[in-house]
Amino acid sequence: MKRTRTLSVLLLTVLGLTGVTACGSDGASRAGEGGSDSVEFSIASAVLGPKEEVATYAVGKEEGFLNDARLKVSTSNADGSVAALQAVASGSADITAADLGAVMAAREKGVPVKAVGGLVQNWPWRMAVPPGSDIKKAKDLKGSKIGVISLASGSAMYARAYARNAGLDPERDVELLPVGVGAQAAAALKDKKVDALALYTQAYTSIENTGTDFRYLKNPDMFEGIRSITFAVREDTIAKKRDVLTRYLRASYQSMLFSAVNPEAAMRDGYGAFPQILAGKKAADRLSDDTKVFQAWMDTATPTSGKPAEFGDWGAISDREWTKTVAYTKESGQIKKDVKRADAWDGSLLKKANDFDAKDVVAQARKAAK
Repeated sequence: MKRTRTLSVLLLTVLGLTGVTACGSDGASRAGEGGSDSVEFSIASAVLGPKEEVATYAVGKEEGFLNDARLKVSTSNADGSVAALQAVASGSADITAADLGAVMAAREKGVPVKAVGGLVQNWPWRMAVPPGSDIKKAKDLKGSKIGVISLASGSAMYARAYARNAGLDPERDVELLPVGVGAQAAAALKDKKVDALALYTQAYTSIENTGTDFRYLKNPDMFEGIRSITFAVREDTIAKKRDVLTRYLRASYQSMLFSAVNPEAAMRDGYGAFPQILAGKKAADRLSDDTKVFQAWMDTATPTSGKPAEFGDWGAISDREWTKTVAYTKESGQIKKDVKRADAWDGSLLKKANDFDAKDVVAQARKAAK
């Protein structure tokens, strides 16, 4: 207990962490039930739009992958990646899906967490303007106001890096204004309070579902290969719960494959596990739009080419991707020095985590009720 409290104080001091709150889950206790091992998954946000909590946990729960893995998983919500890592480091959660840059930043400050498996593998952030905007390329942003989720968010880091790559001074040549996401962000652009938005693809899809159109500026090559959301655990948990973590990752990647093949069925599973996504509406009234939003997230989390059954190597992060992610994380100010791969990454669970028959998962997904 003393060690847990010490870690919590360390995290709160060096990372500025906020609290973690429980959300509606399956109510599993921390002790194993019925021969199953218990796992606490910290979701690094509120469950509003469908993303990793649907693609991994909900599908795993509803389609039986977690049961087959002999796991009883419960969930909690954290206010962002940093807070989710607090939950993991303090021992109140076993695993989270957090931004890899946040893992590197935590590791640089001495927090004993490590990434153990990749999740989002394609850069999710885009710069968007109204279709009739005079802004055609990155340099045209000089003198503009860019809407970001918040000044401390990943979108602000992206916007600064985007401007800097175009030869602009992110402190003098552009102005960042917090506009949130969804209707609030759309209104800020429509009312010309901002000239452009810096959001993630899933957020744009949600807005586009309401009838709003965007024109997207090209992302420079510097963003290609940067890794984002990644499974992370406390370092000593890798040794203590090696088999449990391997089974959890395997079930998660099976669920990801299922979601890639049949995103509509995955979305239905999401409603079952997280009814709050429906916001009081009927599933039939939301399924089409929510599936589009979920598909946008899946597009960032899976290879851009090839058939789902051929994806393979779930969770792998290459040396090149690691190096590019370190460079971006340092440029964005999250870390001061290069973080060595061995210090913040342990891929030793992935070989066994990938030990499943993809054809069986694909067949199950295709048979899922429409």
